[in-house]
Amino acid sequence: MPTRLPTTADAVILGGGVMGASTAYHLCKAGIQKVVLLEREPFFGTGATGRCAGGIRYQFNTEINIRLSQISLPMLDALEEETGISALIRKCGYLFVLTREIDVEHFQKTVELQNRLGVSTEWLDSQEVRKLAQPCFFEDALAGCINREDGLADPHSVVSAYINAAKRLGASCVTECNVTGIEMDGEHIAAVQTNQGSISTRIVVNACGPWSQKPASWVGLELPVKPLRRQWLVTEGITAIPESFPFVIDFAQSLYFHSEGPGILTGMSNPHEKFGEDQSIDPLWEENHIEKAIQRMPLLGATGIKARQAGLYEVTPDAHPIVGKTPVEGFYVLTGFSGHGFMHGPVCGMLLSELISEGHTKSLDISELELDRFENSQLNREYNVI
Repeated sequence: MPTRLPTTADAVILGGGVMGASTAYHLCKAGIQKVVLLEREPFFGTGATGRCAGGIRYQFNTEINIRLSQISLPMLDALEEETGISALIRKCGYLFVLTREIDVEHFQKTVELQNRLGVSTEWLDSQEVRKLAQPCFFEDALAGCINREDGLADPHSVVSAYINAAKRLGASCVTECNVTGIEMDGEHIAAVQTNQGSISTRIVVNACGPWSQKPASWVGLELPVKPLRRQWLVTEGITAIPESFPFVIDFAQSLYFHSEGPGILTGMSNPHEKFGEDQSIDPLWEENHIEKAIQRMPLLGATGIKARQAGLYEVTPDAHPIVGKTPVEGFYVLTGFSGHGFMHGPVCGMLLSELISEGHTKSLDISELELDRFENSQLNREYNVI
């Protein structure tokens, strides 16, 4: 039976992907009574979350992103105990393969930072990289690094876990609900307008990912967030892939491989991709991607394509998310994750719920992720973007 749209709420969350679902659950857990989650599609988690590859990792080059992973990944480990639904985690490890001197220099510093913060990333010489990356060929490898706690989780399971847990705690989670506007009372949030009716509320959370600019414009804000297409494909079964095959990243080409069922999932970022909401497959880029992928993993040349997918990153100028309050009273944002949002969904939903329910975050200081940082030209950019 479809969930009826409430007419009042203590908080309304826009967007039913991992960010919105996590926020809904954690707000309810924090004691917020009337939480409403709105999703325009027929099912939750079918937007950017449902089109991502499901990677989870500790390997970032800024302290804030490492800290987010240090809280969020254990939350995924504990998801089944917390909600009754497993995240279906597979800790295959992320293997970054470095073929340029500039990347070697940068990643050496990155691994040192990770180790200082308690992350067990290992530095590898070229011979170790080549051995671990098989059946990929990296004769040009200079060095690399691996964290064996990195890996994959299932986006649909994670979203379902939080949605179901939020419902049990009293949240109203509504699909096929298209938000058409936000009503203001002076400088304060007053209501959310939808195709199913109006909801009176003083708090709105914008968790719309690549589509977060539009809700922000309704309250007079401009977010430095732009949608950018990424695409990947899954091959037919390949028998020669070892069970120990890690998530392999050819960092210089932003080309990656990991096991997906009996086949291989591979993706490659297009450096010439223009910003926009197009989620169709680019056949010319796929042809280029396949050529580069076969060069690294010749086995792919003897198999077919089982599935292909395109989705959207929502990118910011520094490849860090925007999390927290805005100049508009009652309007919060949770967007701009630049390709690593799925893995940080658990912790960021929790942090935003702390901010809303208590006025501050207690689990982690996220002041450097606030919107006003873009007024400062000295941004701290995340380098390890895939």
